[in-house]
Amino acid sequence: MSPKSVAAAERGLPNTLFAVQVMCRGLAVGMGRVIGDGGSFYQVVDIAVEPAHQGRGLGKRIMAAIVDYLQREVPPSGYVSLIADGQAHRLYQQFGFVPTAPASIGMSFDPCAWRAARR
Repeated sequence: MSPKSVAAAERGLPNTLFAVQVMCRGLAVGMGRVIGDGGSFYQVVDIAVEPAHQGRGLGKRIMAAIVDYLQREVPPSGYVSLIADGQAHRLYQQFGFVPTAPASIGMSFDPCAWRAARR
C-alpha cells in the first residue's frame, strides 16, 4: 500500500462505507476498506497486512469480511471493483473477483503530473 499523508487519511477515512481491522496486542496489523457511493459503485481499497504478519491468512480473513459486506449491501445493479497490485490478484480471485480486461482496463490520474505536463 502506498503511503498516505495524515491530511489525506483524515479526509478520506470518514467516507468509508465498510472497514475491517485486524488487531494484535492493541496494534492494527491488517486492514481493508470499501468506498463508493453506497448504491451504484463500490471499490475495495487499502487491503494491507504488516509484513511481519503476512502468510497467516489475515488477508483472506479481511477479504472474507469484505465480501460478506458486499453480498449483504450491494444492490443487483451495483458495480464492485478493485485494482490488484502485483500478485494480489491471486487473493482476490479466491473471492470471485475476475479481470475486467479486455472489456475494460484500470486507469489512474495524478493531478500533480497532469499540472506539470500542462506547463
